[in-house]
Amino acid sequence: MDISVYRPGELSGADRAAWTALQSKAHLQGSPHLANPFLSPEFALAVGRCRRGVRITVVREQGEPVAFFPFQRTATGVGRAVGLGISDAQGIVHRPGFTWDAQELLRACGLAVWEFDHLVAGQEPFGTAAAKGFPSPVMDVDQGYETYLARLRERSPKFTRTTLAKERRLLRTASGVRYVHDERDPAALSTLMGWKSAQYRRTGRSDRFAHEWIAGLVRQLFHTRSESFAGVLSVLYADGKPVAAHFGLRTERVLACWFPAYDPEYAKYSPGLILHLRMAEAAAADGVAHLDLGRGQKEYKDSLKTRELTVSEGWVTRRHPVAVGHRVRRAPARALRNAVVTRPELFEPADRLLKKIGKIRSGATVTVKPTKT
Repeated sequence: MDISVYRPGELSGADRAAWTALQSKAHLQGSPHLANPFLSPEFALAVGRCRRGVRITVVREQGEPVAFFPFQRTATGVGRAVGLGISDAQGIVHRPGFTWDAQELLRACGLAVWEFDHLVAGQEPFGTAAAKGFPSPVMDVDQGYETYLARLRERSPKFTRTTLAKERRLLRTASGVRYVHDERDPAALSTLMGWKSAQYRRTGRSDRFAHEWIAGLVRQLFHTRSESFAGVLSVLYADGKPVAAHFGLRTERVLACWFPAYDPEYAKYSPGLILHLRMAEAAAADGVAHLDLGRGQKEYKDSLKTRELTVSEGWVTRRHPVAVGHRVRRAPARALRNAVVTRPELFEPADRLLKKIGKIRSGATVTVKPTKT
């Protein structure tokens, strides 16, 4: 087995084609999770143009590439999944039956530790390093939109009935309601990013688009298009303007949901939910198998999902002082965050507090309600 590490610009066209071919055939070979757009060469290369330290490891057997492992590395040997913090799928893209030694791989990559937070299934050599698994809901549309909608009605009848009624109400009261699945107008993308930044601030979260590299990455991926990969901007219009939008990434069979947002003035119509149903309908017509809503506890995800995948977080380490120091520094914060996120009795008060902080940051009046005990 030959292991080579490349800078993004050094990856050959032949290697990129082999990587894409592994993803295209993944669903036929029992590994549909490897078809996620965040595991595509286009995503790794795009991050490499925005961030330092991106490397791509290619494993060859008898001269043929059999596995691809993208990662980010610091000068001290701390490794992270490419796009850690904004990537919803991480791991090695490999041919069926391929296995690897995690220690050997890290040594060849010059890493003391490799950290991940969305490790996909089928990565058994990293399995013992996965500290915890988390649900990642998906919307299955491989049997067509009508079948998906029928399953949604059966699973969430009230939600489905209410959402479709709001859509009919929007059609009656607004003019020019239309849906564009693949909008190519950069102005619509800017509108979405503005909404999302305001939502982050309003809810007390860190504004991702305040980081220029993330904003630049999204713009770059918006202009990235091929038969096997594309950045897809979907927009719901009403009254001659966008009222909801979403930007995500698509491979042949997976649409990874990433950045959804809507105009608060139209909140009573739930335009974001209407948008997701229209996305599901259009994706099914395009041959997409499922929409991956991504890890995270959100009510709308629970309502829209048909099932859940599992992604894991943790780190792989070698016997190295850098690895020990990294775990000591990162483990307490991660454990605290996960304890809050996974326990409703902790998450709900924390979420309320963040929203109050967000209102203060936004200059809005805050009304503090007593907390139930």
